[in-house]
Amino acid sequence: MTSLLRAAAIRSLSPVVSRRVARVVVAGACVSALAGCSLFGKENKHPPTELKPISATLSVKQAWKADVGKSGPYVMAPVAAGNNVYVSSKGGTVLALEGNSGRTLWKAKTDLDLTSGPGSDGSVTAVAGEKGAIYAFDTSGKQIWKKQVNGEVLSAPLVGNGLVVVRTTDTRVIGLDAQTGDRRWIYQRSQTPLNLRAAMGMVYAGDGIVMGFPGGKLGVLAPGNGVLRWESTVSYPKGVSEIERLNDVTGVPAVNGRQVCATTFQGRVSCLELANGQPQWGKDFSSPTGLAQDETSLFASDETSTLFAFDRSNGNERWKNDQLRYRSLGAPIALGRSVVVGDFEGFVHFLSREDGQIVARMKTDGSAVSAAPVVAGQTLVVQTRDGDIFGFVPN
Repeated sequence: MTSLLRAAAIRSLSPVVSRRVARVVVAGACVSALAGCSLFGKENKHPPTELKPISATLSVKQAWKADVGKSGPYVMAPVAAGNNVYVSSKGGTVLALEGNSGRTLWKAKTDLDLTSGPGSDGSVTAVAGEKGAIYAFDTSGKQIWKKQVNGEVLSAPLVGNGLVVVRTTDTRVIGLDAQTGDRRWIYQRSQTPLNLRAAMGMVYAGDGIVMGFPGGKLGVLAPGNGVLRWESTVSYPKGVSEIERLNDVTGVPAVNGRQVCATTFQGRVSCLELANGQPQWGKDFSSPTGLAQDETSLFASDETSTLFAFDRSNGNERWKNDQLRYRSLGAPIALGRSVVVGDFEGFVHFLSREDGQIVARMKTDGSAVSAAPVVAGQTLVVQTRDGDIFGFVPN
């Protein structure tokens, strides 16, 4: 991979490279998320593909719009729980919205700026702030506790099973009691020489917490005590330099039945047995944003913003779409008969899950859509970096 592509891919991760990486990358390399700047004083050799008119075959309407405030340098991903959606801003605003109408259910404000989007199970909603502050709110938006963890938190907390689980950028995972904030357990792993300062997600699967780690690792923790049940390798580092060997799991692992799949930056897309981490298949691939899934396919964009569909049973490529190259695509989501993904100009693209053709396109506020949209009720909810929240309804 060329140095230009490598740096561009790093820029698209959330939100910038870790301090250890910054010591390797030269000072002028412009590592801000989705930044439209040149590298090393040279013009970008790969300008974003201009959008061409489409013949829409899917009808999509904007149902509502709200505002929460700007994301700043962070990826503030919305989260859905039932019919509601929860959003946050860097400035400390947290909103609960009714998914079908966009009506504000409650609004809260934290005393520190926030560094992550929210996590929620519908009963408790948690966010992470500066200085490792973790805030939790009840169903009325009342703050029920605030705790401090020693470390920066960029990933949205995982809320459920009586826990608020947070992970720090120095690779610690901490389980807090959802009602009191008291620490239940902590999992500490050794740090890799180099890792991306990225918001790597977590997901409950049965009685385990599935998450990716730096160095191309995927693992499952026991929610009761934080013990590592298994760890497996999605991909191995390649190359000579430290940047070439960056190899972190990106996005949220995709769990379906007895299978878990994940993709890495500068590595592979792979599927494993959920019970024990035994590899099923893997193929070379590099994604800065992670993947989406349905029952039969996995969907992910590579460093050039080419979107791929893979057969989740064997990894065979089903289709690819390169009409959005270099448009800094965010994380995708599968919705109905479509795959939905946002870009750096705030366009939301709907692609057919069958053949990858663009079937609809919606415009937001012109700022980047870097986080995966979510579905709340019957509505697709999209958050932009400028803080506008859009509710779209495909017909």
